[in-house]
Amino acid sequence: MADEKDNKQSSAPAQTQTPLAPKEQQDKIFEGYLAEVVEVIKGRTGIYGEVRQVMCKIIDGKDRGRVIRRNLTGKVKVGDFIRLPDTSREAKQIRAR
Repeated sequence: MADEKDNKQSSAPAQTQTPLAPKEQQDKIFEGYLAEVVEVIKGRTGIYGEVRQVMCKIIDGKDRGRVIRRNLTGKVKVGDFIRLPDTSREAKQIRAR
């Protein structure tokens, strides 16, 4: 009988609660302007080739609809949504040496 009770208790999924971040940190997570990657430009930059240039269409803010060039690190593909801290800066075009 004791074994049956233990089995019933162990088969129930364990519920864990994740602690919530303070209000200031939650606000900082979503700062910036939403943009969608519309084109990944061939070629890489950075000392080790870790930075890719992309064309982004701004979805939020005063520059809505504008397409700008930005440098991003990590894996990125067309259709990804990213958060930009500002929309005024634009990356220079990569030129071959």
